Amino acid sequence: MADTDIWLTTLVTDTPQAGFELALTLSRRAVKYTQPSAEIREKLRPVYSNDADSLIAASQVVAINFQTIAAANNYWRK
Repeated sequence: MADTDIWLTTLVTDTPQAGFELALTLSRRAVKYTQPSAEIREKLRPVYSNDADSLIAASQVVAINFQTIAAANNYWRK
């Protein structure tokens, strides 16, 4: 990875909403790193987008990422 590829410099966000958006970004990026082929991801999307277990698993990944970000932000307590 080149220095220009570094996109995540902090987990600190101004608000819980921004933290949730970051959790979504982390989750999406993990999928792209795991399956770098956009063509394959597009082929797979109809399969998992209609499967309740897959959707629940995706939500769980986002929730775990959000939990990590919330802890990094001291749960936005001042």
